[in-house]
Amino acid sequence: MNLYLCPDIMKGIFKVLLFLAAFGFAGTLLAQSQRRVIQLSGFVTDTATNVLPGVHVYVPKAGRGTPTTLSGFFTLPVLVGDSVVFSAVGFKRASYKVPDLPKESWTIFVELAPDITLLNETVVMGIPTEELFKEAVLAMNIPLDNTVDSRALNAEMLALMARTTPMDGAGNYRYYIDQWSNSAGDKFRPAYNPFLNPLNWARFIRDLKKKKK
Repeated sequence: MNLYLCPDIMKGIFKVLLFLAAFGFAGTLLAQSQRRVIQLSGFVTDTATNVLPGVHVYVPKAGRGTPTTLSGFFTLPVLVGDSVVFSAVGFKRASYKVPDLPKESWTIFVELAPDITLLNETVVMGIPTEELFKEAVLAMNIPLDNTVDSRALNAEMLALMARTTPMDGAGNYRYYIDQWSNSAGDKFRPAYNPFLNPLNWARFIRDLKKKKK
């Protein structure tokens, strides 16, 4: 049997549902407005009292939060009755319910326990017998003669390789640290441009005249 509703009835049902949704939303806002706002601050540490930076401190229902600083400090506006969650990789989650206190600010200390995951035992098996080991070595077909071209070991070739080979990871790191230290020193003094130094231009013109002579 097909049920047919006229457009007027459909409009009435829609208005009732819209009214109920607006009434529920207004009730939620009113309930939140009646709850006091408290500035929650504190420090997050591990079980060894070491501060934990980068811990996520948030209120899941409200969708607001903040990470801890390098010193493990956080501050967050919350409502009375909110459940604040503390989450970090490698640690078990912790929660704190904001009590109804007559203060406008509240400081807490949160300790996170490590979350240890035990992996299954892995057994590394070697080659069981000496005969199988010899067969595996012979199957590798390792050349026994010296196949390095002696021409690639002369002084000129090694010097060219040293000049053209790019820096490795350690060299790049040293270069970055040097640039960072220089930028920290140049922060409080004007940048020096050698092209604007008249003494450099005077030396350049003097050397240019000497070369012409």
